[in-house]
Amino acid sequence: MAITSAKQAIVADLKEKLINAKGAVVTSYKGLNVAQDTQLRRKLREAGVSYHVVKNTLTRIAAKEAGFDELAKHLEGTTALAISNDDAVSPAKVIYEFIKKNKLEETEILTIKAGLVDGQVINVEDVKELASLPSREVLIAKILGSMQAPVSNTVNVLQGVIRKAVYVFDAVRQQKESA
Repeated sequence: MAITSAKQAIVADLKEKLINAKGAVVTSYKGLNVAQDTQLRRKLREAGVSYHVVKNTLTRIAAKEAGFDELAKHLEGTTALAISNDDAVSPAKVIYEFIKKNKLEETEILTIKAGLVDGQVINVEDVKELASLPSREVLIAKILGSMQAPVSNTVNVLQGVIRKAVYVFDAVRQQKESA
């Protein structure tokens, strides 16, 4: 295949996007209708993810130049790339949730071929596992809750001791008043 200057520019752009990507998902979109595609693109855009239909040959060249030889073997049939430079989880989460919500798992209208996380090519199962992770905010909240639990438990134990002492003093007071 003769590579013209326009195709070289596309390859260079794809290579740069792949190298700079924190997370990416390679999908097959065979049979996706216009309404579904528009809805998917809107959700990806809201999550800060760029979505491009790509030519396999040019993407394969860009992947090999970027050092992602393993990604090149997934570039067959209809191919689209969802890439995020900010978050490794967003592309996987949005696409997988879209597939589940629209019940596209069995129909193979939109399928996940592979993923890319911080320079590592991952398989379909890993992409699905990545998509099932809680959001960053939820994970931070869980960590803070775990860190806060021992302190709050200690406070509750100390309050219990004080509370029992107050009950004892109150019982002594009531006993002396009734005597």
